Order: sequence, then structure tokens, then C-alpha cells
Amino acid sequence: MTLPGNPSDGTPGVLATGNGGITTLFVSMARRHPDGADAGYLRWHTLDHRPEQHRLPEVRASLRLVSTPDCRQARAASEGPYDEIDHVMTYFFSAPSGMGGFLELSRALGDAGRKIPLLPPVERGVYDVQRKVAAHRVKVGSDVLPWWPITGVYLLLEQAQTPTEVLTEADGVAGVWTAQAMDVDARLGNATAGQQITYCFLDDDPVAVAQRLKSAVQERGPLLAAPFHTIVPYEWDRYVP
Repeated sequence: MTLPGNPSDGTPGVLATGNGGITTLFVSMARRHPDGADAGYLRWHTLDHRPEQHRLPEVRASLRLVSTPDCRQARAASEGPYDEIDHVMTYFFSAPSGMGGFLELSRALGDAGRKIPLLPPVERGVYDVQRKVAAHRVKVGSDVLPWWPITGVYLLLEQAQTPTEVLTEADGVAGVWTAQAMDVDARLGNATAGQQITYCFLDDDPVAVAQRLKSAVQERGPLLAAPFHTIVPYEWDRYVP
């Protein structure tokens, strides 16, 4: 189906009304559950921990991703510790200053007995949003992609900044966001400052899109190039590692 009208990113009147207010990402990447209880963890996080974060005025959106065995088979690159990543949680902030309340809320939920052991971490980081682009066919602007219904994300981790706009030319890629790791307090992250993370927002099966992107992303020499599914609420074991 072709949606009507002109794309938002080419319509000044739409862009003049706002940009969604997102400048900063908090990204937590983790291994699978040590006892295979991934579905139970996803249930707790989606029904309890994740919605509480939205009481913070700086949290504008959130996104949870999971790698399945088929996703793993479709990875174009998966080096070193990044090979162990099966879960990715992202919070979209309006400003880095929101991290203070983020830590305070975490402590308060812990004091209320509302936390369970976290998934084994691989890397966490705070990222500054650098570039956003949407495929013209989806019509919505690149600013609102975090709220647009997606099937999953093709995620890239790279050591340095690399152009990503060309990735929107692949079938199934609705748009791309790129961000750069910031130098932050160890309580918030250990990602190397300057590291680039790229989200390809998908509207087709993530594994199928991964096959289309494979040769193009391998040429970039990424640390990680991998498809992920989004969580399906109340079908907690639909997509698990």
C-alpha cells in the first residue's frame, strides 16, 4: 500500500511544528538469561520496569529488542564481546540531564522491592544523536521513527562515524538513526567515547532485511551488524534467544 501525500521531511510546515525532542540515547546491551528464563525477564521488564521510566519528563520513548537464533545466523559481523549480545534496551531522552533522575528512579524501585537481577551486561552507553533520515515511501518524518510501528531493528556498532543514509535504500528499511557514544560516568556506561551506533528501523522481517544488507554492511567493517526483533506484549516467548 502506498500512503498518500508528501513526506514530512520535505514539508517545511510539518517540520516547523516540532522535532520530537530526542537528543540522547541510553543503550543497554546484554547476554541471554543465564538460566534460559528470557521470557520471564521480558515479562517483568515490559510490564513493570520499562513503563515506570516514562514518569521521567526527559524520557520520550523506549525500545526493547531481542536476537533469536535465526537473527544470530543472519549477522553480518559480530566481533569480540559484542557477539554475546542478545538483548538491547534503548531509552530515548530529551537531554543528558535526564540521567540523574534515571539513576534516582532505579534506586527508588530497588528500595520498593521492584527489581530482579539484571541480564548479564555486555555494554552500556549514553549516545548523542547525530543523524536521522527516513525513507520517502513511509511518509512520516525521521524525527518520529522511535514512535513508528516497526517489526525490528538492524543494529550497527562501529568504531568511528560512518555515513548511513544509503542504508535506507534497502527494502524493509523505513529509516535510520545514528548516534555517537559520549564520555560519561561509569555508573551510566562503559562504551568507548566516539563509538557509533546505528538503528535501521524495519517494516519487514528482520532476518530477511539482514540478508539484503549483508554485503553492504560487511564492507564497513563493523563491530556488530545484526537484526533484532521487537517484543510482542503478552507473547513473551515468541522472540527469545
